[in-house]
Amino acid sequence: MPGTPPTRYAFLGPEGTFAEAALISAVAPPEGARYPAAGVPAALAAVRAGDVDAALVPLENSVEGSVPATMDGLADGDPLLITREVFLTVSFVLAGRPGATLADVRSVASHPHALAQTAGSLARLLPGVVPLPATSTAEAARQVAAGEHDAAVCAPIAAERYGLAALADDVADRPGAVTRFVLVAPPGPLPEPTGNDKTSLVAVVGDRTGALLDLLGEFAVRGISLTRIESRPTRERLGVYSFSLDCEGHVADARVGEALSALHRVCDDLRFLGSYPRTDGRHNKPVTPVSTDAAFGEAAGWLERVRAGRV
Repeated sequence: MPGTPPTRYAFLGPEGTFAEAALISAVAPPEGARYPAAGVPAALAAVRAGDVDAALVPLENSVEGSVPATMDGLADGDPLLITREVFLTVSFVLAGRPGATLADVRSVASHPHALAQTAGSLARLLPGVVPLPATSTAEAARQVAAGEHDAAVCAPIAAERYGLAALADDVADRPGAVTRFVLVAPPGPLPEPTGNDKTSLVAVVGDRTGALLDLLGEFAVRGISLTRIESRPTRERLGVYSFSLDCEGHVADARVGEALSALHRVCDDLRFLGSYPRTDGRHNKPVTPVSTDAAFGEAAGWLERVRAGRV
């Protein structure tokens, strides 16, 4: 049975972030209240504390890669489940206070990912100005409005929200970058399989020869494609890593369920992060005849008969 739909959503704040724009695109304002959080850890903590029902946080960007705060926040602490993914095409403006010009800018701030995606443009537009990090693009815009910095790299929504004017539009070095956000909630009923799903995991493998190969082999032998895999330090000692990964399919699928069961046996630790509809515009690879649920069911029935002596 499906659980009660969320009505209180946290997002990476303050107001005007790409996370808020992504949340608005996924959840219409009448469907729930939105609460900005000071950072990804704060957004996840709000879910764990029960202050909100779910949180939308960035997981990866097509230019800069993964967001460590989200990866680590989902791997550690009380379990949370990803219930859906949201993709947002991001565009940046260089914004300053009304009346300012590029010649007036002595300091510029933004989130490190945004600064990395606009480094070339900033070097051309503001030679000699050293960019400064902020906790979010919207926080940088707020700081400019408060007079703490002269300019911010932010979303157009943030410039409008904080009364700033665009000093330069479309300042991304690679236009068309996409950020993938995930909506996370406390453990509960999983979304129903759609036939085009993803499953997310965090697996910790030991410091032994072939450990990663063992992990990958459990997917390969069942015809399951990985859509993402990244290593992260466990912070215990060198040589022990966790792997954050997404694979095609739903845990309710026989082949995916069997793979997760095998991983639980061969990994030092395994954390299930959810099965949810795939919304990146792509489709899972066709399942081979030997990897269908029917094939797994037939094989299980054959084994049961063998064990019972009914060869």
